[in-house]
Amino acid sequence: TVALVPLKISPTSIASAEAFGTPALKYNQIVSPTSIATAEAFGSPTIAPGPVTISPSAIVSEEAFGTPFVYHYVGVTSYAVSACSYGSSVLLFRVGEDGHLYRRESTDNGDSWGSWVDMGDIIGDADFRLACCFKDADEAIVLYSTGSTVYRRRLSGGSWEAAASWSNSLNSITGIAVTYMGDWNVAVTGTDTSDRPGVWTCILGDGYSGAAGTWYSLNELMIAEDGSGISYHFPSLDMPDVFRMFFIETYSGSEAYSMPYFTYSLPTADFIDNLWREPVPFNLDSDYGLGMAHASGYVYLSCPYGHWSAEITPDPVDLSADIIGAHLSVKPTSGELELTLRNDDGRYNSPAFTRGCDIRLKFGYHTTEGAETASPDYIGVTLDSIERTLKKGRSEVILHALDGWSLLYNWIARYQYSWAASDKNVFQILSFVFARAGIELSSYSTSSRITSYEPAFTIHPGERGMTAVKRLLSLVEDVICFVGDTAYLIDRQADDTADYAYGIDHKVSECAMFESSMSINLALTHTGGIAVGDYRWSEINLVYDRLTKEFDDNIASEADAHLYGEAILRDAELQTIAGSIIVPMNVAHNLYDVVELTVPHLDISAILYRLAAIDYYWIPEKGAYNQRLLLSGV
Repeated sequence: TVALVPLKISPTSIASAEAFGTPALKYNQIVSPTSIATAEAFGSPTIAPGPVTISPSAIVSEEAFGTPFVYHYVGVTSYAVSACSYGSSVLLFRVGEDGHLYRRESTDNGDSWGSWVDMGDIIGDADFRLACCFKDADEAIVLYSTGSTVYRRRLSGGSWEAAASWSNSLNSITGIAVTYMGDWNVAVTGTDTSDRPGVWTCILGDGYSGAAGTWYSLNELMIAEDGSGISYHFPSLDMPDVFRMFFIETYSGSEAYSMPYFTYSLPTADFIDNLWREPVPFNLDSDYGLGMAHASGYVYLSCPYGHWSAEITPDPVDLSADIIGAHLSVKPTSGELELTLRNDDGRYNSPAFTRGCDIRLKFGYHTTEGAETASPDYIGVTLDSIERTLKKGRSEVILHALDGWSLLYNWIARYQYSWAASDKNVFQILSFVFARAGIELSSYSTSSRITSYEPAFTIHPGERGMTAVKRLLSLVEDVICFVGDTAYLIDRQADDTADYAYGIDHKVSECAMFESSMSINLALTHTGGIAVGDYRWSEINLVYDRLTKEFDDNIASEADAHLYGEAILRDAELQTIAGSIIVPMNVAHNLYDVVELTVPHLDISAILYRLAAIDYYWIPEKGAYNQRLLLSGV
């Protein structure tokens, strides 16, 4: 199936909730054949891909959320206020001008209210911040900050517990937010003990990721340098599908601004993992931020002068019947889709989708079991450009889309990220980089080194995510392939067995075999006083040396240096193309699969090769539904 789902939002757009990030439902990788569209949607009754659907484009402008309305409330004067609800129950808290914490309750959705209840003197002032949320009908929490400390009071067993402080340290707090999902999940803005403005997350455990009643350490989401003119304020936090956060970034220098930024967590990430998409600006001038809530399939944003809503999961747009060609190219560090649509009646001159949507492309077969696809059953790419053509009286629209490598390429570090040796392992640092680009990282297989090696590592301001990922992967034997819209680690082993066989039951239409030279056959590795060499003598004897010199301060021994050099040479071996074959479509293949090949005319009998690249072709009018597989050694 092909589907386009908005993944990104431009700074000038207020987008649908889908454009705030990808809801967890999208990552369901289980497919029932009965849920796949009819044979007519597939085209040919025997061989054809599944339907193509596209979610509506990022909805541009605040009008997409409905018409803002202005409201007024005449009541008590307070330093800070916060409200939350569960069912028809509503709690309203405020810090009064007398420094006391007050609570007011409604049991009918706010139609009527009880009296204000004085919860005690907290010596509150204008710098205090409040946040609250329900866990269920019987349990809720209110958090308040007193300068640099956060206190909690929890409703449990029908009464409010005494105030208790957290165990973290900040110099100042300019905002707090909380939402419940397994634990009390908290976002905080302010300055750290070095006076650096920032945004942090932490949890007050409730038995899911942390022990009940225990505060866990702060995790950095955003940080700025003291004296930069940047400050952060007023976070809001909710989980309509994934964790989503807004906060205010203020700049006091030339061309000063104060605007919301928003971000979201990865679908399978726990809050404590701190895996967030890079925060991006939201097109609104605001000093105090946006409140966020959700109900009945909608997410709501509000501020003192307006209110907006957007559907969490917009209906997709199905393109299946209009596809007249598809070419998908998957390579080790890139993936590109070219999808051609009929446009003879101008139906796509003003399409119901835009650049930035996510295309879900399915290839499949009609079998005795019905219409079947692989699992995961789609290939996820992001629509990058739309081309409209007229050639010999034939009007077409061509969609050009890119896979997750383009998201990594386009993510650029706003500031420096550093990990000291023994701080995080390679897998954890990779997970951080992929998350900043909005990509889930998982694994099919991994080397032991990727979780045991904890290097000193720095991502420099202005460095691209792809560059950082390549540097990290150079420290281990693992590689990345994209399946669905998730990145998977694979540890290629020389003794891997075949996933599939070609040449007997599955015929080979064309075959070309090569004797190619390695791009690198000599790796010299240097660090400190260590210098070692690793060689492929058979290659050097034939084509002389093809040298690379590597410098890595993380290497602590000659043994580690040789592991590094051998990894470089093995990667060069696996990038050396040994041949290519064209075969009828195999929808279950992934990059780096091992296949067995038999071509008697070329004296090839049950030889194992690894897939170094895959090209998918579907041209209905020519009856073409096949793949070109580039082969390398195992």
